[in-house]
Amino acid sequence: MKQSLYITATGPQSGKSAIALGIMQLLSGVTGKIAIFRPIIAIPQLDDKDPDINLMLEYFKLEQNYADTFAYTEEEAYELIAQQGTNALQEEILNKFKALQASYDFVVCLGTDFRGKDPVFEFNLNAEIAGNLNAPVLLVVGGKDMTLPEIRQTIQTSMMDMSKTCDVVATIINRVSLSRAELDSLRYGFSSGKGPALIYDIPDDPTLGSPTLSDVARCLDAEFLNGEHATDTLVSNFVIAAMHAEHFLSYLEKDLLVITPGDRSDILLTTLVARLSPNKPSIAGVLLTGGIKPADSIMELIRSLGSLSLPILLTQHHTYRASQFVQNVRGAIEPTDLRKVNTALGLFEHYVDGKMLASQLAEKSSRVTPLMFEYNLLAAARQKKQRIVLCEGEEPRILEATDILLRRDAADIILLGNVQNIQSTASKMGLNIAAATIIDPSNSPDYEDYANSYYEFRKAKGMTQERAHDIMLDATYYGTMMVKKGAADGMVSGAINTTAHTIRPAFEFIKTKPGFSVVSSVFLMCLSDRVLVFGDCAVNPNPTAAQLAEIAITSAHTAQVFGIEPRVAMLSYSTGSSGKGADVDVVIEATKLAQEKAPELLIEGPLQYDAAIDPTVAKTKAPNSKVAGKATVFIFPDLNTGNNTYKAVQRAAGAIAIGPVLQGLKKPVNDLSRGCLVADIVNTVIITAIQAAAEK
Repeated sequence: MKQSLYITATGPQSGKSAIALGIMQLLSGVTGKIAIFRPIIAIPQLDDKDPDINLMLEYFKLEQNYADTFAYTEEEAYELIAQQGTNALQEEILNKFKALQASYDFVVCLGTDFRGKDPVFEFNLNAEIAGNLNAPVLLVVGGKDMTLPEIRQTIQTSMMDMSKTCDVVATIINRVSLSRAELDSLRYGFSSGKGPALIYDIPDDPTLGSPTLSDVARCLDAEFLNGEHATDTLVSNFVIAAMHAEHFLSYLEKDLLVITPGDRSDILLTTLVARLSPNKPSIAGVLLTGGIKPADSIMELIRSLGSLSLPILLTQHHTYRASQFVQNVRGAIEPTDLRKVNTALGLFEHYVDGKMLASQLAEKSSRVTPLMFEYNLLAAARQKKQRIVLCEGEEPRILEATDILLRRDAADIILLGNVQNIQSTASKMGLNIAAATIIDPSNSPDYEDYANSYYEFRKAKGMTQERAHDIMLDATYYGTMMVKKGAADGMVSGAINTTAHTIRPAFEFIKTKPGFSVVSSVFLMCLSDRVLVFGDCAVNPNPTAAQLAEIAITSAHTAQVFGIEPRVAMLSYSTGSSGKGADVDVVIEATKLAQEKAPELLIEGPLQYDAAIDPTVAKTKAPNSKVAGKATVFIFPDLNTGNNTYKAVQRAAGAIAIGPVLQGLKKPVNDLSRGCLVADIVNTVIITAIQAAAEK
């Protein structure tokens, strides 16, 4: 059965796009191909796309043409209604909607933005559209500055009017600031026709409503003279700097935009010094007016500070006119603004019962898309939060990932490094890492104990007390010792350090699990409709038959930890007895050893890759196999083959490769690539947390 949901607000400025973001994320975990559809969009400005549609298309990487995501602009819709009535409008909307239903498993519809002068007409129009589409409705009530009686009346009236044409599946009161007792009282007395109505509330978060420097630049047609890297910096307020610098300093506050004429070099330099000072709040940036550019010598000084320099915008408008524009800038959620996106998703996941709501919306899909897999990973990590130590705490990418992980409530984060440097860098980047624990190994009360323990572990190898104390100042060794001692549940490093440096401490004193002699790795390969496990693609160059058997068994267990049913294919250039040679013999022996050690697992080999993955080929090459054609775990005979194959599949099939995930250690330690992106760090921390929970 094709499914759909119509998300509509009861009035303007409800934060509907943030709710839609949460709904899309929720559905991504339980259903297959999702389409976004807006019956009526606002008139695009300067040929831009509708911001809500663009957010969903880009962030969720939807395979959908923009032209298919809406039916009419506001101007077209109201002109058609005036000329032919609403029936003509509804017919074309229905045709577009049905075309999407034929190609997608679920269609999420977004109602109008209530920018017109008649909100009652607009509400009724949304109700009529939802009814004609036969789509259940999610009501969004903008609760900002509303009293309890006002919210209650809005819900009562809206549910009564909406129920005349369609089913209301749930109501979300967004941006609300009432007390918990008041909000709890709202849940009683409302019925959906199928029992008590689902009513959720989400508090107001200024982060979501605040514009970014990018929003300001777009509104004023301003150019960035400096700080193009900081386009997503939030602007909470603004001040016009017309007084002398010594008086202006007292007006500074966090995320402030300073507006001043372009020839006020004194204000510009004072703002720069204030931004660099640890005693002053982190300023968002400066907007220079009048089209006046600062002198080249001043700009060279500012740019020389790199990422710590000051974002500067230049507009042709005079100061008063520019301030009027800034006052009216509305903050949108851009798909690249991970801080806003993850704030919205974190709030939704915390305050909305996703499991209950999902049961009302979608049937479980047998397909597993990359987004579904990542969503399920996050849900698993959140279910039993673990303490993960990040050894490179001063690295900006690590701090960005920390901000995201904390907003999504995925893990308790421990950062290692200089406390002041970490806090200062996070502040300058506009990141919120307040919930993270920050430890400087050199000042830690555990330093002596950790150094002495390391000495005891390694003294048989010639370690001295003095050398042990020096080594324990290394954050990677310190973080690994935290895991060994139980002060952390898992460790992630490698954004700056080499793989060898990251995993060497684990080899030295965490050691392998009982019964295993080798540490190996897997990549979780997220294809368009399934997730496969590839091992070993990162650690062991030429494993023996015994080691290959261990890798197969460990990889199967890793697959189970991440919800993948293991069907293990031992890969070779030969399927069955079709080929001969020493390389094939190793795989044959490894398969036999693995089957003997883990008879409960489906392990077969040797198999060629095409026979392992393609059911049609499997019928010819291995017709009686329980693994061929449906393998989920692929064990490569050596590192050369594995590493090249995972990269080939990643590039040719557009797969998302999550890893390497280290396996075989007593406690989880995982390595990052030095070229890793923030998203890679987030995924690795989540995986480490899941591994840690599975060990308990």
